[in-house]
Amino acid sequence: MNLPWLAHYESLGIITPEFEDKPFGSFIEEHARTQPDSIAMWYVARGISYSEYNEQANRLANALVNLGVNKGDVVGIHLPNIPQYPITLAAISKIGAIGSGISPLLAPPEVAYQIQDAGIKVIITLSELSLVLSAMPKTPDCLEYAIVTAATDLLAPTDFDLPKIKDCEVLSYLSLTQSASDEYIQTDVHWNDTFMIQYTGGTTGKPKGAMLSQRNVMHNTAQSSAVNPFDAGQETLLSAFPMFHIAGLANAIASAIYGGKMILVPNPRDTDFICAQLKNNPPNVMIGVPALYDMMVANPAFADIDFSKLRVAVSGAAPLTRGSYDALSAIIGEKKISDAFGMTETAPCYTVNPPKQYKLGSIGFPVPNAKVRIRDVETGNHDMPFGEPGEIVCTGPQVMKGYLNLPNESAKALREIDGERWMFSGDVGYMDEDGYIFLCDRAKDMLIVGGYKVFSVEVEDKLSAIPEIGACAVIGTEDKGRPGNDIVNLYVELSAHYKDADQNTVKDKILTFCRESMAAFKAPKHIHFIDAIPLTAVGKIDKKALR
Repeated sequence: MNLPWLAHYESLGIITPEFEDKPFGSFIEEHARTQPDSIAMWYVARGISYSEYNEQANRLANALVNLGVNKGDVVGIHLPNIPQYPITLAAISKIGAIGSGISPLLAPPEVAYQIQDAGIKVIITLSELSLVLSAMPKTPDCLEYAIVTAATDLLAPTDFDLPKIKDCEVLSYLSLTQSASDEYIQTDVHWNDTFMIQYTGGTTGKPKGAMLSQRNVMHNTAQSSAVNPFDAGQETLLSAFPMFHIAGLANAIASAIYGGKMILVPNPRDTDFICAQLKNNPPNVMIGVPALYDMMVANPAFADIDFSKLRVAVSGAAPLTRGSYDALSAIIGEKKISDAFGMTETAPCYTVNPPKQYKLGSIGFPVPNAKVRIRDVETGNHDMPFGEPGEIVCTGPQVMKGYLNLPNESAKALREIDGERWMFSGDVGYMDEDGYIFLCDRAKDMLIVGGYKVFSVEVEDKLSAIPEIGACAVIGTEDKGRPGNDIVNLYVELSAHYKDADQNTVKDKILTFCRESMAAFKAPKHIHFIDAIPLTAVGKIDKKALR
């Protein structure tokens, strides 16, 4: 197998990291000894030191054990980005229990499904979100306790009424932790023990629980950090990804492993709050999705932030467009932008596009200890030549153990090639001769028109050059006149300066642009104007909602 990306390791000084199979909680314990007063988390206007972080995690670990949580039991984390989230991660790690992040955006039946599917024994939830649990059609049999906390519990505690949840005992987070011991001895765990069950949650079908081992999660931090190194004990990091999402989880763990200070962002769409936090805490590392960076650039306060200490701004989920890259660079400085790409099943990162050798439009090359190849979409049995699109598959220590209770789905996603276990991502892309990977589309979002493949991401990226388009999405619908073919539909959200523009005029401009800029079979046959392109919780276009 050809590994052209290895040349970049040498030119960039990238060193392949060794395995360090320590559980997450042990890092917090170590920092509490070596840098007890260093700030681990900055929450609104308060810093939480590593000493307090460790004490809080120990108290919660003891409280959970007192409720009967043992090694291998599952704890649900139904919280926004508040200190109790990473504290819970550290606590379950110390016990050897398993965590499962639950999106605060889920409806009661969806929450009930995840609790039942993952076998969650105890759930830690926010006071405002606990009503979702009360509204579940039926409390899952596995759920024994709900621990309720308030967003202000570690700022300025206030009294609130505990909700009633049928057939489940409801307890106060503060009462439990304040009465528990602040000492806990780390439970022995194996590197292949499951640490998290993260749900794909996403855009198709019923969510699947990806079982991520201790090594999957912990070593992936070292893999991605090898390309964008952390200065241990010195970093200030802001990640707008919610921690129930695999990227937010990874960022919270990375910041803590390297003894950094993480700025917590409870609401990733509140750019005024984010700008205020960045102004008071000049960052070394920022992490967000392209949509968030666009929102930040549009906020005048963003330009007033001191970015002299910023080393890297990482964009996740999708590569930045030329316009977004240039606008962001103009504010934060040149050669500071990096792309990172992956998925829940790869814990999450398997490629990075480094600032010093950045290729616009690429998701980068494989991180150390990972390998990537491009396989034919039809069968997955053959490698594609450089420049030819196919399904992106990867292998390495970051690849999940499998989907919980779904052996057939696991076998479909995890296949053996040349004696190694490879994750078939469902993403379509190609690799150039330098080993850089370019994303074309999700396999399910790839359209067939007249026998030709249409990659929706490519069309969307080209159309972003039209100033009237604020955001857009390409969706395929069945072409009933030509079985096996699709009709290209374009959904358009007008940009702020053109909200009142005549839609027929804009439509004509789009069609003229398409005739001049792309093959006829890629051009949309139907154009729909909508108030806003729907986004998922982490800022990706929600094509399921559009369908």
